[in-house]
Amino acid sequence: MSKTSTRLTSLVAELKSAARSEGAGVWHDVADRLEKPRSTHAEVNLSRIERYANENETVVVPGKVLGSGALDKSVTIAAVDFSGSAKTKIEHADGEAVELEQAIENNPEGTNVRVIR
Repeated sequence: MSKTSTRLTSLVAELKSAARSEGAGVWHDVADRLEKPRSTHAEVNLSRIERYANENETVVVPGKVLGSGALDKSVTIAAVDFSGSAKTKIEHADGEAVELEQAIENNPEGTNVRVIR
């Protein structure tokens, strides 16, 4: 893998390590998606998260979360990056916007995680 972004390279390595040590297939899947070219990374609007996520669930986006749409559910969203409006709307809905690295620390087993692309 020859990524330009050192953060992305270390994130993929951390995801694969967590997948191996904990047997968490979800982290391996996210790592595989992030290894692909950036043009294939997910760009997910809050309206899609509102449609598919359940209350008090952890949602993982292997890419960027965008602020289009409304979010009324209290969910934890882990992603590589967030737009400014997305972070604001998530916090107003009593949700939490976290970096993927923090999500791996909080939940290394990858339980109760939904990947949305």
